[in-house]
Amino acid sequence: MNRLLIVYAIIASAMLGMLFLRSNTESKAPASTQVPPPVDDRNLPQIVKGIDLDKSYDFAGEKLPIQKNFDVRERLDRELMVNSYWHSSTSLNIKKMYRYFPVIEPILKKHGIPDDFKYLAVAESNLSHATSPAGAKGLWQFMPTMANHYDLEVNREVDERFHVEKITDAACKYIQHLKDRFSSWTLAAAAYNMGETRMARDLEQQRADSYFDLNLNEETSRYVFRIIAIKEILKEPRRFGFYFDQSDGYQPLDDYKTITVTESISNLGDFAEEHGTTYRLLKVYNPWLLSHTLTISSGNSYEIRVPE
Repeated sequence: MNRLLIVYAIIASAMLGMLFLRSNTESKAPASTQVPPPVDDRNLPQIVKGIDLDKSYDFAGEKLPIQKNFDVRERLDRELMVNSYWHSSTSLNIKKMYRYFPVIEPILKKHGIPDDFKYLAVAESNLSHATSPAGAKGLWQFMPTMANHYDLEVNREVDERFHVEKITDAACKYIQHLKDRFSSWTLAAAAYNMGETRMARDLEQQRADSYFDLNLNEETSRYVFRIIAIKEILKEPRRFGFYFDQSDGYQPLDDYKTITVTESISNLGDFAEEHGTTYRLLKVYNPWLLSHTLTISSGNSYEIRVPE
């Protein structure tokens, strides 16, 4: 019996020695020879980081009180996070800004509207010829009554809310009107979203004089912060992880000739073929043409762009 105990003790000692030697050898092995832990294919390989808020943010020269007001800071942080990680939408906006900003910027400048308002068009329509459930249309999302007020033609064949230059010109006039009424570019932007009557009512009821102090509906409460977030990302896309060059963007539609039409067109397909293009491209260059026909009254005329 004692002899068996001695044998067991010798075997156990040998095994412990081998374990110690193996452990000591592995700990001294160079890092390059160590086997990394297995990768869990169920994990999503991305890095999500917080946004740097320790800088100055403004809209049209009006600074945000993010250092003094935690609520303003958190509302801006939310919109920066949402738009930074809303990859498909933000990526397309970066691409489309190369097409539309060269058209919008000089019109804003002509009217004395701050350049930052081009980002309002992004917030409104994602720089597309969009139609909202309420019936607002175009890059600047005008309702029919607003379009009529600013002399934009809207009928079954023509909708000038889809004419980039004309609706941008009208939007500038409306923005200037809002600025004159509310004495603030920030309030003008918010009123653009919610309507000037409701804005005037809320300012009066809440005894406020700043957008940042107003308790508004959720959409408008986020609206100006969303514009600022879009501005920050589109100005410096790489800072937010979007590596697009100008060559990746959608180029301006400036390769066209203009044809002044004074007589009705019974079929725009025939008109396109006659001028060496397709019906599809004719509509791309002239999105304000809604129908396949164009009726022109006596003394009236339209300028149609034909790609070259």
